[in-house]
Amino acid sequence: MSTEPATSAEREDRVLERIDKFRQRRPRLLDEVVTLAHGAGGKSSAALVDAVFVEAFRNDELEQLGDAAALALPSGERIAFSTDSYVVQPRRFPGGSIGHLAVHGTVNDLAVSGARPQWLSAAFVIEEGFPIAELKEIVADMSEAAILSGVQIVTGDTKVVGKGAADGVYISTAGVGVIPEGRRLSPGLVRPGDKVVLSGTIGEHGMAVMLARGDLAIEADIASDTAPVNGLVETLLAAAPSTRWMRDATRGGVGTVCNELAKAAQVAVIIDEETLPIQPQVLGACDMLGIDPLYVANEGKFVAIVAADEAEAAVTAMRAHPHGANAAVVGEILVEPPGIVALRTSFGGSRIVDMLVGDPLPRIC
Repeated sequence: MSTEPATSAEREDRVLERIDKFRQRRPRLLDEVVTLAHGAGGKSSAALVDAVFVEAFRNDELEQLGDAAALALPSGERIAFSTDSYVVQPRRFPGGSIGHLAVHGTVNDLAVSGARPQWLSAAFVIEEGFPIAELKEIVADMSEAAILSGVQIVTGDTKVVGKGAADGVYISTAGVGVIPEGRRLSPGLVRPGDKVVLSGTIGEHGMAVMLARGDLAIEADIASDTAPVNGLVETLLAAAPSTRWMRDATRGGVGTVCNELAKAAQVAVIIDEETLPIQPQVLGACDMLGIDPLYVANEGKFVAIVAADEAEAAVTAMRAHPHGANAAVVGEILVEPPGIVALRTSFGGSRIVDMLVGDPLPRIC
């Protein structure tokens, strides 16, 4: 047994090994009651989903934990099926409303799963006393969003609950899209050397909603980025047909999405801070509030893992699309340390980007 002192590289390897062993543990649900953190999209959410829902409903499709389930029809065609609920406050904010989110969110979940969205359902839980005029405005926003997204809302449901039993209105949408023949997206396809592509600037939605609540004495010209990404996804896939995987960076932001990929694919995701597209006003608001923009929610942006030889073509094509003007290569995939996301800082150092812990933002969708 050597008695020579360990080098700095050896010490770093040991630390990373311990971190990796800890991160590979199955998430544990230790809480006795549901908290807001369980809905924030980070570690608490993962523990709740794993311990309660996956445990009860376990099946091969569910255990993929994707934005949508990819299902094979008896005819051999493949479809994607997704569902989501929207409870945001305030219901209207700079750049959008709960109605826009209800359509865009489900359309985007289908799109990043490789599907072409086709049909949506919409269910409303409405509190007694809710103004009909406001309900009409929300529905008009949904209609507008559906037309721009190229989908139809074909079925739905309405429930009214007593005053005080809901916070105005809650909306749930489910969607179905058709997956083109031969299209495959999976963490299992990700390879070392692949590039991390971001479709645009990050953090606008979460910060727009937070500032719109009026609880903070901060004024900034920040609008939500809520938008359908299905057209941009098709543009990317046409330019980079070997694209491995995609995920829209909603709750938990880009940091959490990259952690989900690193864990699922057992690779290292390395992000370059200097290449991250962030609006100055968003970065300034995050700095004032002590919030890392990597964890701030987006509603019109996605992360894609693209083959290295297709990355330049992918970004060029995306920048020519109205929703992809700020697309950029922001990182790469490495072999080690597996399951880790790291940020190369503008100061020349690096830091680990862990999965979101707690609930730093108000509900954003």
